[in-house]
Amino acid sequence: MALARQAISGLTMLKNLSPLHTPELLHTLASMGHGDDIAIVDAHFPAVTMARRLVRLDGINAPAVLEACLQLIPLDSFVAEPALRMEVVDDPNEIPEVQKDFQKVIDREEGKHVPLGKTERYAFYELAKKAFAIVVTGEQRPYGCVLIKKGVVLHT
Repeated sequence: MALARQAISGLTMLKNLSPLHTPELLHTLASMGHGDDIAIVDAHFPAVTMARRLVRLDGINAPAVLEACLQLIPLDSFVAEPALRMEVVDDPNEIPEVQKDFQKVIDREEGKHVPLGKTERYAFYELAKKAFAIVVTGEQRPYGCVLIKKGVVLHT
């Protein structure tokens, strides 16, 4: 625990990083290649069971975690739907408030409207199992799950 506190306190000595940019999240995002997926999921999601790599950000809401990720990586511009939400069971067209929050974060961080695609609950589970990593959050609202595909960071 003392090492974790030292690592997090060390982040406060770096410029332009959020306290959510933990060493584990930074390593995960930096290790991903373009086209890799990362699932950001709510506290109810079976993340421990499914994750190839698990990052825990307990106590943090899912839109804030999505924002922390998109501050550092772009969405993939080579695919039609670089961000997917989990559909509401029995009402796939309903968009819960948490998913509306995801859309606001995506649009702000991408600097344009990038529509949030949707996928059925069990299809989302299968995509999450194949994702590079799953980030479990403290999000308590149902359907607080989003899957994003990392794009290419262009340096000019």
